[in-house]
Amino acid sequence: MADNEQECQRRKRAKKPLDAAQLRDLALSYVARYATSAAKLERYLKRKLRERGWEDEENPPDIAGLTARYSELGYIDDKGFARSKSAILLRRGYGARRVGQVLGQDGIAPEIRDEVAPGEAELRHAALAMAQKRRFGPFGVQALDRDKREKQVAAMLRAGHTLDFARQMVDAASVEAAEEWAHELDEEESRDDHW
Repeated sequence: MADNEQECQRRKRAKKPLDAAQLRDLALSYVARYATSAAKLERYLKRKLRERGWEDEENPPDIAGLTARYSELGYIDDKGFARSKSAILLRRGYGARRVGQVLGQDGIAPEIRDEVAPGEAELRHAALAMAQKRRFGPFGVQALDRDKREKQVAAMLRAGHTLDFARQMVDAASVEAAEEWAHELDEEESRDDHW
């Protein structure tokens, strides 16, 4: 008897294959709920089609057309998504290389990645944020020995920072020196803005 109940529950849970209207509804609910790129929406819809199947075998689903239509309507904005994601990653302390990798994985085109690439001032702030967060260099409580210093530099490199930036943070003489280096370009940019 228990086997019959389980079989009935499995049949109830098995969802019907998708049709065009359901695919549009899935896409619309996804873009309404999440900030996304066109490529991420396509991946989501393809996964749903693998899970549930497609009702009309003679007419395959037009995922690319649906994604293009939502881009035209402004529901998807790859450039806006890239800017937002880049800013979030920089605040977390990631460097340019890592930001570019994440945007590439999210399906952002290389030309958009280049357009939203962070400037040197933003990258310095990101290096400072990582050093503060992970207690690297002068932000740590213990003096650095050679092995610990190398591990901190390696961690910053893995996070996408350049070797120069990693060394600048880890080897900073004091917290004030690290912060001064990170904010050095802010003053130059504000002077340039006034002209």
